[in-house]
Amino acid sequence: MKLKIYVIFTVLMATLSYAQEKKEKAKFNQELATSLGADQYGMKAYTIVMLTTGSAKIEDKAKMSTLMKGHMANIGKLADEGKIIVAGPFLEKNKENYRGMFIFNTKSKEEAEQWVKTDPAVQAGVFSYEIFPWYGSAALPLYLKHHEEISKENP
Repeated sequence: MKLKIYVIFTVLMATLSYAQEKKEKAKFNQELATSLGADQYGMKAYTIVMLTTGSAKIEDKAKMSTLMKGHMANIGKLADEGKIIVAGPFLEKNKENYRGMFIFNTKSKEEAEQWVKTDPAVQAGVFSYEIFPWYGSAALPLYLKHHEEISKENP
């Protein structure tokens, strides 16, 4: 399971790295690197939370709709606070019952767990979760400002 996650992110990073190699090498920006908490490789520690199917079976569609609206609002709140930098559902069922993932802007598993527990769908048992430390580009949080430029609507 951990190996699969590692492989997925290794492929993603290799793809991004290959795309960047085709461009001209950018000039190193110490101020930006420092502001993002980058190490000498331009990387930093994050925490990934894999949302899984929880134990609650909620049949009431209105209640489920309210929980999912709360789930989305909580993601937005955490993103606005700079705590969550990636969030999204998986598009296919899988044997691990992964439903979605968050990448939190912290290396602390305990802090990430506090943040994920603010999610109403997690609190209600719709989702459970697994937590993994991860090492990725320190520039990852920068994509959020551009996402707002390309999205016409929020889910």
